[in-house]
Amino acid sequence: MALLSVSNTAAVNNSDTCMAGCLLIGIPGLEHLHIWLSIPFCTMYVAAMTGNGILICVILSQPSLHEPMYIFLSMLASADILLSTSTMPKALANFWLGFSHISFDGCLTQMFFIHFLFVADSAVLLAMAFDHYVAICSPLRYATILTSTVIGKIATATLTRSFIIMFPSIFLLKRLHYCRINIITHIFCEHMGIAHLSCSDISTNVWYRLAAALLSTGLDIILIAVSYIHILRAVFHLPSQGVRSKALSTCGSHVCVILLFYIPALFSVFAYRFGGKCIPRYVHILLANLYVVILPMLNPIIYGVRTKQILDGAKQMFSDFAKESK
Repeated sequence: MALLSVSNTAAVNNSDTCMAGCLLIGIPGLEHLHIWLSIPFCTMYVAAMTGNGILICVILSQPSLHEPMYIFLSMLASADILLSTSTMPKALANFWLGFSHISFDGCLTQMFFIHFLFVADSAVLLAMAFDHYVAICSPLRYATILTSTVIGKIATATLTRSFIIMFPSIFLLKRLHYCRINIITHIFCEHMGIAHLSCSDISTNVWYRLAAALLSTGLDIILIAVSYIHILRAVFHLPSQGVRSKALSTCGSHVCVILLFYIPALFSVFAYRFGGKCIPRYVHILLANLYVVILPMLNPIIYGVRTKQILDGAKQMFSDFAKESK
């Protein structure tokens, strides 16, 4: 109640949001549970950092894993670490200490990195789908298609596309005139959450958000779907049942990650657009955390458990570390 009172006072007294900054109130409707919710959030964040950190170290330390599939996996793990770090430390500071204030420029910076890394994650998942497509549909040409030069170009294109798509959002938000209200009902800053603080017409921001989503995530989903249609056609034309099962198992981990990444994100977008008044705000926020902290925690588990090469590489890395320690 005290924090809410302080938030309301700040919202009334500060006439310039750009100068006063913003207040992230956390999960509206569940403020009384913030201290308890911080426990699973902190646990998942630590698990995500540890799991993805180990995954990256295993891939880098084991020469047998210096292949396109595992390089893309290390890129995904790196993006997941940065995505979780962009959101969770501030959220936990809010839950534990009531540090809800964030400067306006800080809010814009957090917003940019969250959306930038989300788009980058989506591009890496597309790259991994392409890797599986080449491995199954053109196995004899795999080494000549996915060379180190091509992988470098894919990584560069991933970062460049994410930057080009998301950088204009900063200027679109900077140009708006902001009202006296500076409360964001979320645990982190996101584009439309900031835009709704404005007294100006935000239709340009709405159309930009839709175009950015279609040109990034929407296009990636279509291309991933096309890749897997070709993969399934190739798999079911394989002569041996054992070979078909092995090929499907190879793609199983990636399909699980794709579903866990896109379904919550798409549900959150459509629920916000079409069911905003029917679905409580805290449901939207909890769904958002599926792809900013829960999925980064699950990715190392999914790939580590289902991929024998990574398990063997982890055992070898820890064995080498134990020998060096002695």
